[in-house]
Amino acid sequence: MARKQGSHSDITGPKVQDTALRLIAQHGYAAVSMRQIAAEVGVQAGALYNYTSDKQSLLFDLMQRHMQDLLDALHKADLQGDALARLETFTRFHIRFHLPRSDQVFVSYMELRNLDPENFAAIEAMRRRYEDALESILRDGEVEGIFHVPDTRVTTMALIAMLTGLSHWYREGGRLAMNTIETIYWDLVRKAVTA
Repeated sequence: MARKQGSHSDITGPKVQDTALRLIAQHGYAAVSMRQIAAEVGVQAGALYNYTSDKQSLLFDLMQRHMQDLLDALHKADLQGDALARLETFTRFHIRFHLPRSDQVFVSYMELRNLDPENFAAIEAMRRRYEDALESILRDGEVEGIFHVPDTRVTTMALIAMLTGLSHWYREGGRLAMNTIETIYWDLVRKAVTA
């Protein structure tokens, strides 16, 4: 099928990704069809295959892009100082990165079950790299005598779940400003790991 007049791959490609992300976040992966995505983008359904090979690849690309952005941003974060200072920086980084990306967070965490095994393994490996960064901080804190946790892996998963959960309910313009919420969450994290 011919590309719609005035369509450009550098515009339409990102529009396909953005539309798919929004629709999957709103309705769930299983409920969204390629035809629905095409209609929202304003192209024929067949034209989507100029931008993705299939719906599974589209989902994987959305998750991979989110995880790569997260890992790149973490790499640039200033995780310096003792374990307590690094944990505070990680906590605040996690909140600031995830809050403006609620659709990406929802899709990346809730749609894992819809990835085929190979794609699931790739995303899980990326997630593990991120989780390992936090677990390393917790282990260092135990060595430094700052933290006391029963199990660093379980604590890592619990803290990430708590911090990520903020994306599901926080709305800008609500009762508390983001900086206040961030400070409250840092206090919760600190109290969870210190003796």
